[in-house]
Amino acid sequence: MNHELIIVLDFGGQYNQLIARRVRECNVYCEVKPYTMPIEEIKALNPKGIIFTGGPNSVYDEESPHIAKEIFEMGIPILGICYGSQLMAYTLGGNVETAPVSEYGHTEVEVDTTDVIFDGVSEKTVCWMSHTDYISNVPEGFKITAHTPVCPVAGMSCDEKKLYATQFHPEVMHTTEGMKMLSNFVYKVCGCKGDWQMSSFVETTIKELKEKIGDGKVLCALSGGVDSSVAAVLLSKAIGKQLTCVFVDHGLLRKNEGDEVEAVFGPNGHYELNFIRVNAKDRYLEKLKGVEEPEAKRKIIGEEFIRVFEEEAKKIGSVDFLVQGTIYPDVIESGHGKSAVIKSHHNVGGLPDVVDFKEIVEPLRMLFKDEVRKVGLELGIPEYLVFRQPFPGPGLGIRIIGEVTEEKIKIVQEADYIYREEIAKAGLDKGLGQYFAGLTNMRSVGVMGDFRTYDYAIALRAVNTSDFMTADAAQLPWEVLAKVTNRIVNEVKGVNRVMYDCTGKPPATIEFE
Repeated sequence: MNHELIIVLDFGGQYNQLIARRVRECNVYCEVKPYTMPIEEIKALNPKGIIFTGGPNSVYDEESPHIAKEIFEMGIPILGICYGSQLMAYTLGGNVETAPVSEYGHTEVEVDTTDVIFDGVSEKTVCWMSHTDYISNVPEGFKITAHTPVCPVAGMSCDEKKLYATQFHPEVMHTTEGMKMLSNFVYKVCGCKGDWQMSSFVETTIKELKEKIGDGKVLCALSGGVDSSVAAVLLSKAIGKQLTCVFVDHGLLRKNEGDEVEAVFGPNGHYELNFIRVNAKDRYLEKLKGVEEPEAKRKIIGEEFIRVFEEEAKKIGSVDFLVQGTIYPDVIESGHGKSAVIKSHHNVGGLPDVVDFKEIVEPLRMLFKDEVRKVGLELGIPEYLVFRQPFPGPGLGIRIIGEVTEEKIKIVQEADYIYREEIAKAGLDKGLGQYFAGLTNMRSVGVMGDFRTYDYAIALRAVNTSDFMTADAAQLPWEVLAKVTNRIVNEVKGVNRVMYDCTGKPPATIEFE
C-alpha cells in the first residue's frame, strides 16, 4: 500500500491492536508487528513513526523482550507506552525498578502542556494506569513531562531525537484525552497528513483482487454476517460471475437467519451472485456431540467449514481461491507474534493444516469492525445489512456453554429472538455495540405454578464498543430487562432463570466462549 505508515511494535500488550485502531482513527494507516522484527525490515517499510506497546514483563529481567539500541538512532519518531516507555528508558541508560506503589485504573496525571504530546491537553487529566514497575531516573537528554503523586515519570520526552513515552495508556477510552495525545504524536511529531480513507481502500482492493485472481474461480464463505457480506460484495465487484458464494447453514444460526440470508443473497436477492445453501445441521451436531471445551468446539466448527467448502468446490469443478471475511481482531486474538492466544477464531486459528485450495483470500484481514462497516457503505450495501448485529462464525456453538445439543440450540434461539425484539421495541438497538442471549450450563431449581422445575439459566449480554477490542457492559434500563426476563421464562421451554452479564472486555471477551 502506498500510504503513510505507523508501525506498532508488540511487546505482548493486551491493547496492541487498540493502539493501531486509534492511529487509524487519525486517518493514518497502522499495522502491528512483533518486536522481533529485524531493524532492516523496519527500515524497508519506511514508517513515519513507531509505537512500542505495553507488556506484562519487567524490563530488567534478562528473559523479558528487549530491542536493539539502534532503533532509537534511526531518526524515526518513537512513542513508548507502559512497558514500551520503560524499555525506552532502560535501553537508553535510565533506571527502571519495582514501584513502591502500584497504579491500576483511573489516575489523575499532571502533564507539561508545553510538550508536543500534551499540546492542547488539560494540565490535570485522567489517564489509565496499569503498572508495578516505574522509571525512577530518565536517560540523559530526556525531560519529565508528566507525573502522579506516586509515579515520578508518567511521561518523558527527548525532542532532539523525537523520542516520547507515557507510563499510562493513551489508547484506551478511560484515558479521557488519549486520542489528542496520539493525534499529536501522529501529526505534530511524525508529520503525517492522514491519507487512509475507506474510499481509497475499496478502489485499491478491487484492483488488487482483479490482478491476483485473474480468470480463476473463487469460492466465498458467506455467513450473512457483516464481515462475510462485505467480503462477498467486494469480490463480486472485482470478478463477477467467477465468484460462487457458499452459505453453510450449520444449524447454529439465530432464529430464521438461514432464510433471511438466502432472501438477501439468493436467486431473488439484491446481488447477482452464484449462491449455494448447504444445510449441514445434522453433521455439525454429530461432530459436536459430547464436546464441551470452547477451543475444541471452535476448531471442530472451523474444520467442518473447510470440509464443506472442499466438497462444494469439487461439485463446482476446479476452484482456485477461498474467500473469508476474517478481520483484524480475529487475527490478533488468534495469536500475533509472541502475544497470547485469547481464542482461536474459526477462520484463523481454527483452520485445518490441509486445505484443498490454492490460496485463501482475506480482503478485510487488516480492518477493524467499524472500518468494515464503512467499506460496506462505500460499496452501496444497505444500511440494515451493514449495521446488523455482529454474529460469530461458530454461531450459537460459542453462545451455548458446554455441549451443544438440538434442545439447547432451540432454547437459545428463542431467548435471543425475544431479547433482540424487546431491545428494538425500546429503541435501544442503534446505540448498542452488541447484544445477545447465551445459554449457561447451569441448571437450578425454580417454581412455576405449583410445580418444582429444574431448568437452565439464560445469560443476557449487551456491550458498548466501537472497535470490539475493548467494551463496557451496557447499563440497560431495568424495566427492559424485567420485560425480557418475564417473556423468556414464560415463553421458552426449559428456562427458569435469567441473568445479566455486567462484565467488560477485558477481563471478559464479548462472546461467552
